[in-house]
Amino acid sequence: MAIIKHKSQRVGIFIDTQNLYHSAKNLYKSRVNFGQVVKEALAGRTLIRAVAYVIRTESEDEKGFFEALNKIGIETKVKDIRIFAGGAKKADWDIGMAIDTIAMAQKLDTIILATGDGDFVPLVEYLRYTHGCQVEVIAFGKSASGQLREAADDFIDICENPRAYLIGYGGRQARWINAFPSSENGDSPEKDTADSPSGDEDPAIRMSGEN
Repeated sequence: MAIIKHKSQRVGIFIDTQNLYHSAKNLYKSRVNFGQVVKEALAGRTLIRAVAYVIRTESEDEKGFFEALNKIGIETKVKDIRIFAGGAKKADWDIGMAIDTIAMAQKLDTIILATGDGDFVPLVEYLRYTHGCQVEVIAFGKSASGQLREAADDFIDICENPRAYLIGYGGRQARWINAFPSSENGDSPEKDTADSPSGDEDPAIRMSGEN
C-alpha cells in the first residue's frame, strides 16, 4: 500500500535495541548503525522523539554506548537486568515501549517502530485504528514477524540493503540460527566485542553510528 511521507508529518521513532542488535549479529555478524536507521526511517520528516530502549547489565559497561546514542539525538530509556534465584536473567522493554507510543500517539502523525517482534502487532493495530496514526516498521525482514509486516502501513527491510545500516558488514550473510536469542537472556550489545574492527575508537561509538 502506498503511503504519504511529507516533511510536515510529526514522527516518533521507538527502537527495540535488543531486537535489532540480535538480528544484526545472527544474520550478518555486524552491528547496527542506529543513526542511519533513524535517518532512513525519518525520510526528511519532522522528528519529535527518537527513543532507544536499552538494558543495563551489572557491570555497566554500556555507559559509552548510551552516551553515543544521546550524541546523535537518540534518547535512551534504561532498564536494569533482573537476576532471579537460580541465575535466570530477564530484561524486557515491550510493555514500556508500547505504553510510550500510546502516550505520545495524539502528538504524532507517524509512529515508527524499529523492531521485528511480532508481539507488537496488537499495538500497531491499536495505534492505526484508535488513534489514526500512520504506523511504519523498520527491521530485518529475514527475522521479522510476517504478521507485523502486514499490520504496518509501511515496512522498511534492512536486509534489502544491509550495507547502509550496518557497521563492520563484510558482504556475507551468516547462517540463520533458528533458536533466535531474545532480550530475556540479558545479552548486552556492548558486551560482545570479539568482532570489533581494530583501532582505538570506542566500540560503543562505532555501534551507535556516531562519526
